[in-house]
Amino acid sequence: MARLTGTRPVATRRWGSAAAFLLLLFTVQAAQKADFSGDSTAATINHSLTLLQRLQELLQNGNGSDSVLRVRSAASDEPKVFHTHQLLLSLQSEVFESLLRNQSVVTLYEPPETAALFEKFIRYLYCGGVSILLHQAIPMHQLASKYRVWGLQRGVAEYMRTHLASESSQGHVVGWYHYAVRVGDAALQESCLQFLAWNLSAVLGSAEWGSVSVELLLLLLERSDLVLHSELELYTAVEGWLSRRQPEAPVAERVLRAIRYPMIAPSQLFRLQAQSAVLARHRAALQDLLFQAFQFHAASPLHFAKYFDVNCSMFLPRNYLAPSWGSQWVITNPARDDRSTSFQTQLGPSSHDAGKRVTWNVLFSPRWLPVSLRPVYSDSVAGAIQPVRIEDGRPRLVITPAMSSPDFAGVSFQKTVLVGVRQQGRVLVKHAYSFHQSSDEAADFLAHADLQKRTSEYLIDNSLHLHIIIKPVYHSLIKVKK
Repeated sequence: MARLTGTRPVATRRWGSAAAFLLLLFTVQAAQKADFSGDSTAATINHSLTLLQRLQELLQNGNGSDSVLRVRSAASDEPKVFHTHQLLLSLQSEVFESLLRNQSVVTLYEPPETAALFEKFIRYLYCGGVSILLHQAIPMHQLASKYRVWGLQRGVAEYMRTHLASESSQGHVVGWYHYAVRVGDAALQESCLQFLAWNLSAVLGSAEWGSVSVELLLLLLERSDLVLHSELELYTAVEGWLSRRQPEAPVAERVLRAIRYPMIAPSQLFRLQAQSAVLARHRAALQDLLFQAFQFHAASPLHFAKYFDVNCSMFLPRNYLAPSWGSQWVITNPARDDRSTSFQTQLGPSSHDAGKRVTWNVLFSPRWLPVSLRPVYSDSVAGAIQPVRIEDGRPRLVITPAMSSPDFAGVSFQKTVLVGVRQQGRVLVKHAYSFHQSSDEAADFLAHADLQKRTSEYLIDNSLHLHIIIKPVYHSLIKVKK
């Protein structure tokens, strides 16, 4: 809590013009809510914008001021002085209500970041609105939290959640995540974590990657929904992070052991062993994982699964964007007709299966109707069919293998569909739908999307941008005692 000092007590409170404006505001609001009993001549006269302008002028000119805030900061020898009105500050903040109860001059000590925004903060207390930039979100949230201005706190948190995709020179999502952890904002924390997971490739190549904490890095590495080109891309980024941060050996080894080495081709693993200084430094701690990865690629998956537990995260692919794992599909005018496409993926991540191909057929329907909404004959009027509106349907995406093969034994296929959206001028992943292994479609696919509107957030230039990923998952058929 900032240090606070005060001077003379106020024997009589001088509400001045502030009270007059507030009385006018309450009178207008009461009139707007009055019951006119259906009188057609009733009308609302609304001068609230003029009132807000007068309140802003009240702050700027200090007319009728009965309290003074002196904001001191280490960045300046001279304090910032604000001539304020106790009633207005007390209505918005219980902290100011307590501070100004027995004193009219209060000195506040603020860090440079929050002191720089204090004028904006006070203006919000008078006018109920404020404009902020990405780098101002955290200090404004700190001010709102410190002085318990809960409406502003919620507004800034919502601003942060809706501006994760905004582009900034140094990045901001990682910093917002760490801040959310410090203040205990679980909703903002989860929003940041999901954004980072679904757009990890963009983060890996940005300046903010170096600011990722150990805790955040480990949280990301344990996720199977990371969207990136390949596991090798992730290893390369982690290697760079370790080289810059130079953590202690136990931390570095914990991070390196979270890489899914079986998802990296043997030729690339050999190259890493020969060229990676980080891998060489921690070879002893990783030797068992590397040996297991080479065994995974050398043996038949069915044979390997007899002796090793393949139902763990080490053998589960992430959402890889490389062509061997799926395909991009851009559907123009998706609200118009049914569409179909096909593509091929490798049977599995093991080298034993990498050369085998599976063909997939995909059907997209923009207005598929569930059984409950399909036309049926009415009992009341013979031959009549219940009317069905186009908007009653919802988009549907069905993904099925075009073939069946004995090679599929011991392999199940998880499907993930990424939907690219344009936010703040950038194309990013905002929606991801995962299919259950036994299903050919996701029940909630674009359930709330309005593809009829050209301005839909799901469309880019009136097209639906999808990336379909097939994740082969090995499972054990027979257990053999070791």
